[in-house]
Amino acid sequence: MRTRPLKVALLGCGVVGSEVARIMTTHADDLAARIGAPLELAGVAVRRPAKVREGIDPALVTTDATALVKRGDIDVVVEVIGGIEPARTLITTAFEHGASVVSANKALLAKDGAALHAAAQKHGADLYYEAAVAGAIPLIRPLRESLAGDKVNRVLGIVNGTTNFILDKMDSTGAGYQEALDEATALGYAEADPTADVEGFDAAAKAAILAGIAFHTRVRLDDVYREGMTEITAADFASAKAMGCTIKLLAICERAWDGGSVTARVHPAMLPLSHPLASVREAYNAVFVESDAAGQLMFYGPGAGGSPTASAVLGDLVAVCRNKLSEATGPGESAYTGLPVDGMGAVVTRYHISLDVADKPGVLAQVATVFSEHGVSIDTVRQQGRQDGGGEASLVVVTHRAPDAALSGTVEALRSLDTVRGVASIMRVEGE
Repeated sequence: MRTRPLKVALLGCGVVGSEVARIMTTHADDLAARIGAPLELAGVAVRRPAKVREGIDPALVTTDATALVKRGDIDVVVEVIGGIEPARTLITTAFEHGASVVSANKALLAKDGAALHAAAQKHGADLYYEAAVAGAIPLIRPLRESLAGDKVNRVLGIVNGTTNFILDKMDSTGAGYQEALDEATALGYAEADPTADVEGFDAAAKAAILAGIAFHTRVRLDDVYREGMTEITAADFASAKAMGCTIKLLAICERAWDGGSVTARVHPAMLPLSHPLASVREAYNAVFVESDAAGQLMFYGPGAGGSPTASAVLGDLVAVCRNKLSEATGPGESAYTGLPVDGMGAVVTRYHISLDVADKPGVLAQVATVFSEHGVSIDTVRQQGRQDGGGEASLVVVTHRAPDAALSGTVEALRSLDTVRGVASIMRVEGE
């Protein structure tokens, strides 16, 4: 074993960063044996240096992250501060000064992944980011390496634990959205401002990363269609159960049927109870991958939290350090296909539409005519009068697969009918 240690700079020492430092210390001998050289925590950049950080030598703590990554003797920079800046500048500076980078920064990678990969390649450095998607679940490396000889056609996943916890509680207890969110917040699953999670921004960043790796093409955050889940109601879950489904917030990345383009999207969807993702409970994540040769694969586990995310970071750290010792680099960006990213309108999917309509003869015929005029075939229809009377009825229509643009056009036309008092709910149906 080489006696000179590999020096690691840690940017950020919050929930994840402190766990990375702790594991580096408590598992030091094992990590050294696996890498072939010991690791040395050479510096920790933080915003609040006065805070007591158990197990970390205060002499290592600095507020000058730029000076830390410019030192020149740092072998690997671990970036767990998040956000776009200063993370982007710090990472590129680290490359310029000879360090490889391990990052958990999904937002930055989804926005500027191509530029960061180019900078790493220019300076002969590694950029690893297993922890950016689905926490402890090994997903990036299997897609990038284990399935490198296969053709991935679809990636369908639950990639946000907060939203899955909320939807699971709504499903299992009958709670409303706000009640389930309050419980998630009390348990620490949801942030004080849960917007990034419940509006799908977090999942959209992960979808961009997954699509780019799976399809060997560049997919940016702006390419990902996104819908949040704040409008889901107990009535939606009742409708889902009537169909033998549940509701999940899904990240879906797929090739077009002819292989000439790709799509990436995040939105709530009804999912048959028979689908493996339907049974994913609480704050767990799971990703379902479909490929030509391997067939169907599912990756499951905790998708967030200090220890799970630190596990993914340390896995990358071991790999990058091994590369350092062998004077090599691992896989970089693979974007050789250059496939265009289609908008949501090109996606072929199914709709579950709940309408409030006038309870009188001829309404169903009018509604069916609108679907026909837009080239959308109806699978099932369920109509029942309202218990409160008032001359209204509830009409639930489930369609066959059709382009999303045609389905959206159908809904807009339905809104213009005098006999349609309101569109109570619209939800896509996936997994069939």
